[in-house]
Amino acid sequence: MKKTAFLLLLIFLGSVLLQLVLPWWSVVPLCLALAAWRGPTGGQAFLAGLLGVGLSWWLPAAWLNTHGANLLAARVATLLPLAGQPWLLVLLSGVLAGLAGGLAALSGALLRRAAEPRNALPAA
Repeated sequence: MKKTAFLLLLIFLGSVLLQLVLPWWSVVPLCLALAAWRGPTGGQAFLAGLLGVGLSWWLPAAWLNTHGANLLAARVATLLPLAGQPWLLVLLSGVLAGLAGGLAALSGALLRRAAEPRNALPAA
């Protein structure tokens, strides 16, 4: 559990910093690399990526929505089938970003597992 919390913290801080200067998809290679480097099991890596990227996306979006950007969010939510609810747009965008991060972290953990040397199989 300690490894998962450390990976979550690394992904959260890295994605916050990367999203300041790079496009949104820059969190995908970050999650893949961090999970391949420090990755626990696949499920734990997915959870760390999901929460790390999801929170790094959702917290600023929620803050902006409460501090004046809700008009734009309401207009975008009107274009999508969200009944003009800006909070649904904030929630949906956080979930989608979290899924991208979670799947990238899962891929990194599986890549690490595939690259590990296997024990020699006994001769039959």
